[in-house]
Amino acid sequence: MASLSSIHTSSNSFPSPSRLNLSLPPPPSHLPLKDSTYRTSPLKTLCTSTAPKRPTKPRHRPHHSPHPQSSQLLKNNYQRTTTNVNETSPSTQNYQTPPPSDADLMSLCNEGNIEEAIDCIKQGAEANYFVFEALISSCGSSESLELGKNVHELMMKSPFRRNVELNIKLVEMYVKCGNMNGARKVFDRLGDRSLELWHLMINGYAKTGEGNNGLLLFERMRKIGALEPNAETFLSVLSACACEGAVREGCFYFEMMQNEYRILPGFEHYLGVIDVLGQAGHLVEALEFIEDMPFEPTIEVWEAVLSFARVHGDIDLEDRAEELLVELDSSKATADKVPTPLAKRNCEFNKLEGKIKVSELRSTSLYGEGPNEKFKGLNGQMRDAGYVPDTRYVLHDIDEEAKEQALMYHSERLAIAYGLISTPARTTLRIIKNLRICGDCHNAIKIMSKIVGRELIVRDNKRFHHFRDGKCSCGDYW
Repeated sequence: MASLSSIHTSSNSFPSPSRLNLSLPPPPSHLPLKDSTYRTSPLKTLCTSTAPKRPTKPRHRPHHSPHPQSSQLLKNNYQRTTTNVNETSPSTQNYQTPPPSDADLMSLCNEGNIEEAIDCIKQGAEANYFVFEALISSCGSSESLELGKNVHELMMKSPFRRNVELNIKLVEMYVKCGNMNGARKVFDRLGDRSLELWHLMINGYAKTGEGNNGLLLFERMRKIGALEPNAETFLSVLSACACEGAVREGCFYFEMMQNEYRILPGFEHYLGVIDVLGQAGHLVEALEFIEDMPFEPTIEVWEAVLSFARVHGDIDLEDRAEELLVELDSSKATADKVPTPLAKRNCEFNKLEGKIKVSELRSTSLYGEGPNEKFKGLNGQMRDAGYVPDTRYVLHDIDEEAKEQALMYHSERLAIAYGLISTPARTTLRIIKNLRICGDCHNAIKIMSKIVGRELIVRDNKRFHHFRDGKCSCGDYW
């Protein structure tokens, strides 16, 4: 009321009470004339008496226009309020969609959109146990190492970094991708290791041509003594011995299994010993071992002998093994005698894996001038380094010069040439091949790895070959 009173006394726009001929009641005798309440009462009466009559028609509330200064003040206040709301509410200007849920991430995994799921997690989406499980499994099945490394990195930043089951799946993924260094790092971090996990690592070393590391790991398991080897363990050990061509070690562990651990060897163990002898080229000893077996030789035995005889060039043993194979299954000889059709060989392809992208290269593809010119230059350097084409691996009836040209354009060599011109220097190239690598390409890629100074990893339908500094991890036993 203080503000209203001051406006009334100071304003000249309101008429005085005397001009309105209003009769005011005398002040009460018990109140002093200086009382503020009484002095403000004429304002109330004045406002009431000067208000216009309410019209009878139309029946609505009259509109009172505000004071000009008050109107501007309200307008400014409204503008400031609106501006403040816009500034403090980012949702009205920059609307952002919420991060994907676990169900959305699982849908991406099921649809095969692994890269998109990884990007969502990097942008803040929270992944649960099942999402990481699906991602790791997908990377292992697709043999995509770079994607698997990204998933591993994301898992280490999550609450599941110490989860035993997920870490075991990481080991499986690295083994399937042929990266035993990555598998070993995860394996060594695990405190509780099952016997199956030890088997996985030893078999992984055998498939990547690092059988010696597999044997060292087996000896470490024996030294720890927490787990006792079983029949499956010695199958893995024999596989590692075959990969290294370690005949003495293979026979030693075969005897250890029976004498020290009292494990009766099965047919698979005898077949494993044949594999050890055959990979090392001890074909006569392999035949003697077959004769002393407590089992009758089966189709698998003679197929193995036939394969080793062909690899090591023993024509007599090849014919003998084929005859014995025909006695057990007559269809085997006719199938082996039929030359490989040209249409089937055209289905050969290689996958060249880069960062995350995988390029598929077929033997009938048009590679362009770049890879061809690159490989022509490499071919000259390879010959200077001692490479001699082995035309025995060309099955077509053509002259020697044409056979050498045919070897030069094998798809894995062109895939390597394409990788050399499309990736930075010193980058490791990974080639996935759907058929077994031929002996001439194996020798050529060994020389290539020394010339270009790179690690060349070729995964054929049997094992991983790590070519480095002119040598292969398989030790030329594949």
